[in-house]
Amino acid sequence: MQIPSAPHMDIESTNDAHVAYDFAYVQEKWLPVWDHVQPFKSGRSDDKRPKKYVLDMFPYPSGDLHMGHAEAYALGDVIARYWIQKGFNVLHPIGWDAFGLPAENAAIKRNEDPKIWTYENIAVQKASMRRFACSFDWDRVFNTCDPEYYKWNQWLFLQLYERGLAYRKDSAVNWCPDCQTVLANEQVVAGLCERCDTAVTKKKLNQWYFKITDYADRLLDDMAQLEGKWPEKVLMMQRNWIGRSTGANVSFVIEGRNKPVIVYTTRPDTLFGATFMVVAADSELAAELVVGTGVESEFGSYLEKIKADSDIDRLATDREKTGVFLNRFAINPVNGSKIPIWASDYVLADYGTGVIMAVPAHDQRDLDFARAMKLPVTVVVDTGEEDPNVSGVATVGDGTLINSGALNGMNKDGAIAAINAQLERDGLGKAARNYRLRDWLVSRQRYWGTPIPIIHCPACGEVPVPADQLPLTLPHAEGLDLKPKGTSPLGAATDWVNVKCPNCAGDAKRDTDTMDTFVDSSWYYLRYPSSTNHSEAFSKKDIQTWLPVDQYVGGVTHAILHLLYSRFFTKVLNDIGMLDFNEPFTRLLNQGMVVMDGSAMSKSRGNLVRLSDELEHHGVDAIRLSMVFAGPPEDDVDWSDVSPSGSVKFLSRAWRLSGDVKSAPGVDFTKGEMTLRKATHKALHDADFAVESFRFNVAVARVMELVNATRKAIDSGPGAGDPAVREAVEAIAIMLSLVAPFTAEEMWERLGHQPSVARAGWPVVDTKLLVADSITAVVQINGKIKDRLDVEPTISDADLEAAALALPAIVSALKGSTITKIITRAPKIVNIVINS
Repeated sequence: MQIPSAPHMDIESTNDAHVAYDFAYVQEKWLPVWDHVQPFKSGRSDDKRPKKYVLDMFPYPSGDLHMGHAEAYALGDVIARYWIQKGFNVLHPIGWDAFGLPAENAAIKRNEDPKIWTYENIAVQKASMRRFACSFDWDRVFNTCDPEYYKWNQWLFLQLYERGLAYRKDSAVNWCPDCQTVLANEQVVAGLCERCDTAVTKKKLNQWYFKITDYADRLLDDMAQLEGKWPEKVLMMQRNWIGRSTGANVSFVIEGRNKPVIVYTTRPDTLFGATFMVVAADSELAAELVVGTGVESEFGSYLEKIKADSDIDRLATDREKTGVFLNRFAINPVNGSKIPIWASDYVLADYGTGVIMAVPAHDQRDLDFARAMKLPVTVVVDTGEEDPNVSGVATVGDGTLINSGALNGMNKDGAIAAINAQLERDGLGKAARNYRLRDWLVSRQRYWGTPIPIIHCPACGEVPVPADQLPLTLPHAEGLDLKPKGTSPLGAATDWVNVKCPNCAGDAKRDTDTMDTFVDSSWYYLRYPSSTNHSEAFSKKDIQTWLPVDQYVGGVTHAILHLLYSRFFTKVLNDIGMLDFNEPFTRLLNQGMVVMDGSAMSKSRGNLVRLSDELEHHGVDAIRLSMVFAGPPEDDVDWSDVSPSGSVKFLSRAWRLSGDVKSAPGVDFTKGEMTLRKATHKALHDADFAVESFRFNVAVARVMELVNATRKAIDSGPGAGDPAVREAVEAIAIMLSLVAPFTAEEMWERLGHQPSVARAGWPVVDTKLLVADSITAVVQINGKIKDRLDVEPTISDADLEAAALALPAIVSALKGSTITKIITRAPKIVNIVINS
């Protein structure tokens, strides 16, 4: 092929093995070639090769790529390039998660449309990804802020709405007064907004939710499919987030209230030890119960005090226990005793029923509260530990029931079964499950997001936007005040908001909230195979060809919500009949962070390392190689411990080998020198296994060893003309293509091949060359090593024993001693036991 011209290289000849390696020249040379060759363009659905779908978590376009991006994309690239070399039809796409607050806040600051800032940053990142030699199929790119994409967000929203999985309700939410928008629990850090450090408050709003709780059991149970394929840490985080527990719903009568209160407990066997009740201070029940009690003012002050506290803060075990006695009493259903009702912040309104029966002897938070408020503590489970009234430490073991009537003497399981049966018989409760998982709040009071496709009609109520009117596009930002005001800026776009009802043609209004950006990323992996399809979100044929994703790569920071929401969407679409699988990502790889001197990089710490500077000083390949070689991918990379300059030197050594080879392409490798051939095939074998097991650093180590072995063969062995040298250098180029594509491509050309090395094919390992000619056996006397000898791998025990006894050092050491036993394990060890 005709290779596009490149800048002049200021050296005499690229085939001179002694010239300096010019990484800048090589980078400029090969980028246009790859644009022309398109080695990473995935085959279409009629491609007969087996498929692999490798996906990196797509980036948010908030400026240029940083060091964390460099690590993540280098790792994903190893996997994609490896499967291409192994002969698979690989889909490795990229796009941008482009809606969100940063763009809107930047637009407010710059007084411009957020799409300008967004698309400018996308262009910058795309150019950097190209320079970084990412093996993406650039024909499948999309941005989630493109109307062609968010049309299908809206279509999917309506699919959920039609099935009762999207609904609105009033609820207290985390509210940032500065950003003027709702925050998820994980976006509140130490009571502050993670984006602007403003104190977060609670606010009651009418919000849209997705009913993810309907899928709680399946989200838990289907993790069995992911065992051994996802990091156990991630699976555990998801299990904890869903938080399934078993127990009972117990009915408590409240004095002066007609309707009983249902309390969920995981330990109904401890009902006899319930000495008070605690209601979430911010719950509707607390607001109801306090009326007419005389403590309304005290309660109101307390409620105001806790408004800024996040749920995470409120649940902290070391938090001081506070509350207000509501001057109301409940009746314990198993013993008829009156127990006082308190309002406190350590109970959450949306967990269970927002009220707990407090058993202070056997729950530490309840005990801390009881001690603070001087409430009674009754031990009902004998665990053999000190009485909590004395120790101040709740006993939480199973033990034996005491002070519990007919339950006395039973163990935990027997008592739970008995009390559940009694409660159900008496109409006072029944066995139940509960979950920490809450429905997914998807409303956002901001401009830069997907408009919710619902019209509110005074006569018809909520009316979906007709499918043929999608996408419902955002109104132009020009003329809109995007500054946070507590309501969505879309509400000010009156020409956009005011609309005729599709049902009755009466005056109506559009919903003015936009969707949580997690919606955008919860199904994007389904769109890539059909990214140019404008008639449907994804085609059945494309889905059957490519999905599910074979390998997903990204940071552990998305271990909970993004992955959980993606799994939810997949299960919903499976139920609808649009997908024939129920888990989106077969395997998951989480990379660590890139830090500096043990700390996260930041301008304020003065330890920020700019990727652009590193690429300028060391070149793309050296940075990629350094990232991959730094350690296992799940570990953090401390850049202060990494040597990109050392990577530059290694790549130069590898590149020089390609100029030294004297044999022609196509030479018969089997005629090559055997020692180097064995080293080559062992390196290929080990690298193969290392990549498959995500030990990419080990694969790089094997390439380095082979480079050294090849240099030795050229300088002091069979010489540069030996076929084994060409075989080794070609193998080095192919293995290096996974981590240092520019160097590998340059080597491949110098070896006489056409581009691209990325599709050269992984060399077939000759297993006969993996068998060692000899093995070093250890000879011991009374367990201490005395000598060694090289033997054939197939040597018998008898022959190994005879050879060991004939060694001069062993003969000398045995003089005057009596051998009592000889233990031989051919071909590795002989242990001679003598009388001491």
